Amino acid sequence: MLDKDGFRPNVGIILLNQRNEVFWGKRVRQHSWQFPQGGIKFGESPEQAMFRELYEEVGLKPEHVKIVARTRDWLRYEVPEQWIRRDMRGNYRGQKQIWYLLRLVARDTDVCLRRSEKPEFDAWRWHDYWVPMESVIEFKREVYQQALQELARFVHRGGRRPGSLEPVDIGPSAGRPAAEGSTA
Repeated sequence: MLDKDGFRPNVGIILLNQRNEVFWGKRVRQHSWQFPQGGIKFGESPEQAMFRELYEEVGLKPEHVKIVARTRDWLRYEVPEQWIRRDMRGNYRGQKQIWYLLRLVARDTDVCLRRSEKPEFDAWRWHDYWVPMESVIEFKREVYQQALQELARFVHRGGRRPGSLEPVDIGPSAGRPAAEGSTA
């Protein structure tokens, strides 16, 4: 399912632990690391696709996580020609993604990379929120940076890079300005 511009609808997942570290998965039999992500199937909402991908790739169910935020708009990246399957060449340009920021409310031991018949990852770890961009395949780096930046305000005060960052309350009013006349 491609849009008129040749982009496949997709979801990306930034999963946080209680220390505001992100889940980082190592692709099966490769030396590349990435966030969980996957295509949206016909008839699925982005949220339904996110929960399906979360289960297939990380083994977590909806009750294991809390949705903290999502990107406002689609973020796009183009896939270089050499990475495109032959049967898709000419039509397919890349992915357009809605990114979700999730908080793990379960235990690390609930993560299971073997829930699907074709696992995406063969190892995982927790990593600093601002993952080293050189670890991400080059054509995805800008989208990762955009997603991390847009969603950082729900994780760190001011959304700045590490240093003296403090976790903030990510309850229902987090990230929204106080109402006019409010002392908050």
